[in-house]
Amino acid sequence: MTEPGPELTPDPLETPDSEPAPTGADAAREALARARAAAAAAPPRAPSSRRSPRPAPAARSGAGPDARDPQLLGSTVSALLRDRGWTESAAVGSLTGRWPEIVGDDVAEHVRPETFEQASDGRGLVLVLRADSTAWATSITYLLPQLRARVDAELGSGVVRDIRVLGPAAPSWKHGPRTAPGRGPRDTYG
Repeated sequence: MTEPGPELTPDPLETPDSEPAPTGADAAREALARARAAAAAAPPRAPSSRRSPRPAPAARSGAGPDARDPQLLGSTVSALLRDRGWTESAAVGSLTGRWPEIVGDDVAEHVRPETFEQASDGRGLVLVLRADSTAWATSITYLLPQLRARVDAELGSGVVRDIRVLGPAAPSWKHGPRTAPGRGPRDTYG
């Protein structure tokens, strides 16, 4: 005795007395004809009493400049710096990068900006300059009013509150736990 297997059902599209199902363009034509017949047999729809609102016309730029127009790179970067609060940092970077143009090649050869520190009152910055000799440190000290005017013209008035001038950095002569009293090496490095 054999066990009955699963029943095979014939394909509904292919029946022995009908033709095989159309494919390709014929199938598309038949589907379109069925859709048209279904639409013609459906009852007509009553028109809606509510009108759908028309979309608002798109705003136009017109002849004048507009915020949607392409912007220049410089004004876009300036707006980004202002929005993020980076104007002071960018100004400091500009000063250090353009130091020879601001003070002149001769001064820039002997005096360079070392650091920018926050002022003790929290407002503005302190520009610390390092001279390569004590003679240049003294000369720059006498030229501070002109230097301050150039820095204010470059960065804006009030960004740099004070300018400090340091002499050359000398190595320490103190080695070990004991040191001998005395005046030290004096101006050996300047």
